[in-house]
Amino acid sequence: QVQLVESGGGLVQAGGSLRLSCAASGRAFSYYGMAWFRQAPGKEREFVAAISWSGGSTYYAGSVKGRFTISRDNAKNTVYLQMNSLNPEDTAVYYCAAGYKRVGNYDYWGQGTQVTVSS
Repeated sequence: QVQLVESGGGLVQAGGSLRLSCAASGRAFSYYGMAWFRQAPGKEREFVAAISWSGGSTYYAGSVKGRFTISRDNAKNTVYLQMNSLNPEDTAVYYCAAGYKRVGNYDYWGQGTQVTVSS
């Protein structure tokens, strides 16, 4: 069992930056592929970024590539999403997810953290 708690969301002006954190409790965090998804009002949840359980591979949605960076610190059981050059289209609830030794299919989800980008 893995519990995920996101933090770091908030209100930011367009062009600004935020760093989201996802703290995981439970065992064997280092064996979990981790990802960030987001869901804007009235839209389906969409993939944002993922990182392999080894940390050696990262994946990004085209809409955030070059602006967002996913990373992990296995010693702290935490995955991060550094978001730069934010725009109003990035406004959404951001969720982290964990999949045992894989990315693309996730077993555990956090409750989400709101990110609002004002124009």
